[in-house]
Amino acid sequence: MNTVNLTIDGIKITVPADYTILEAARAANINIPTLCYLKDVNQIGSCRLCLVEIKGARALQAACVSPVGEGMEIRTNTENLRKNRRFALELILSNHNKECTSCVRSGNCELQALCNDLGVKEYRYEGTKTKSVVDDLSPSIVRDNSKCIVCRRCVSTCNNIQKIGAIGVSKRGFKTTIGCIYDKSLAESPCINCGQCILACPVGALHEKNSVDEVWAALNDSSKHVVVQTAPAVRATLGEEFGMKMGVSVTGKMVAALKRLGFAKVFDTDFAADLTIMEEGTELIQRLNNGGVLPMITSCSPGWIKYAETFYPEFIPNLSTCKSPHEMLAALIKSYYAEKTGIDPKNIYTVSIMPCTAKKFESKREELGDNGVQDVDAVLTVRELAMMIKAAGIDFNRLPDDDFDSLFGESTGAGVIFGATGGVMEAALRTVYEIVTGKTLENVEFKAVRGIEGVKEAEVDLNGTKVRVAVAHGTGNASKLLDMIKSGEKNYEFIEIMGCPGGCVTGGGTPILHANVYAYCDPRKERAKALYVEDAGKHKRKSHENEEVKKLYEDYLGEIGGHKAHHLLHTHYQKRSKY
Repeated sequence: MNTVNLTIDGIKITVPADYTILEAARAANINIPTLCYLKDVNQIGSCRLCLVEIKGARALQAACVSPVGEGMEIRTNTENLRKNRRFALELILSNHNKECTSCVRSGNCELQALCNDLGVKEYRYEGTKTKSVVDDLSPSIVRDNSKCIVCRRCVSTCNNIQKIGAIGVSKRGFKTTIGCIYDKSLAESPCINCGQCILACPVGALHEKNSVDEVWAALNDSSKHVVVQTAPAVRATLGEEFGMKMGVSVTGKMVAALKRLGFAKVFDTDFAADLTIMEEGTELIQRLNNGGVLPMITSCSPGWIKYAETFYPEFIPNLSTCKSPHEMLAALIKSYYAEKTGIDPKNIYTVSIMPCTAKKFESKREELGDNGVQDVDAVLTVRELAMMIKAAGIDFNRLPDDDFDSLFGESTGAGVIFGATGGVMEAALRTVYEIVTGKTLENVEFKAVRGIEGVKEAEVDLNGTKVRVAVAHGTGNASKLLDMIKSGEKNYEFIEIMGCPGGCVTGGGTPILHANVYAYCDPRKERAKALYVEDAGKHKRKSHENEEVKKLYEDYLGEIGGHKAHHLLHTHYQKRSKY
């Protein structure tokens, strides 16, 4: 590896020759402020916050796009630089909606933090402002251009990482805006509702469509029986909203908080993840044995499903017909649970706590309901649940651990790992292997499908039949994989695709991180660790070992993949227009 020697603020360092000045400074634990920069996503030097002085250079340089050089002498903290940075912030603020206390990102806004750090307290440059437009027609995402600072982080994420192109840049200079083509709403664009743009946004220009008031209203309605379920990734991310270290599982405290909020029952979506494996695994075996459409592709991620319907409709026959786990569980709550408790399904209000903004869109799909009653009534993100816990005055960190309610509360390690990329595949392989071979799988960890590589491959021997599998996370990687299949370059029997990079643990509804965090850790890895640790600690680690799932089939559903199961737990998909 080629290296160079340079000096930053009097500190002599040696770094790889392909580093930028920003990367070199961070390697020396020197913080240069940034706003438009987002590691591996957006490096354009447009905000001018990361300007530095280089000895011998005639002008200040943007550290995020300036390469290091042998013998460079760099200053990152001078009065001139601080003055320029304050000036840049004041210009940004001159066209910014400064109603900070009522903003969804107040307290977690990178612009607000920079103003505090650099002492920007006054606004000297008040003038013409961009006309305020709030686009709230999407069921998942709200855009408020009065908060937008045109940093382009959302655009880079949507176009370069997810490869969707729902939003872009139009016009120039002061009139530059971020939005959809022809000034359309996100609801009229090819947006897949993944919410990765929300995580990329440094301010409050993008946020989820809030459902908190609806859920509070349901909890306060005596005629409604309000039931909640929580996705696997929620337990691995919720603690961050209360100051806990990334990667800490808070399952017990999460359940306790939900019970204190007043939910009648707290069920575990992990139970439905195990159920999904029973249905999806059986579907895969039937396709392998009966000449069905292959490769079969998982259907747990609603962002991925909408992406397939919009950009790759030729693969719709390849999609598993299984509903996503939370939709399966909600359907059972309004059928099996309703019958057991004698409650009219119309009086049951189901809430799903999800790490995903696309679940909000999914819950509105007409095909995910029965007799005019939607399976899921409301979806809350991890951030929204945290809002409710804080509003209720619950001291989350001091809560004792509690347990999920029975009937839909048991889960195995296989259900837990659904939240990480490769988790659905690994869970399926644990069960399919034992069903097909009749042998006990001693080592249940299929590490070939773990990790954050964009596309992962493996081969599994099922009694002499070689099953080729692949895993992709993020729709940009999904596009690469599907194109290779279309060209005949690759062939598989089973594929897992998650719409978000890293899977659900970094879904659009998870805690929003400051851009600096990505420079020092990878949330995809750290949050996934919590799920794998919980999996390893489970007594049962295979979905078909779940006793509550077994009882469900014995008492209510009958045969796995049978008529009743298909009616309640399976669905269909549709081709969608890009515009």
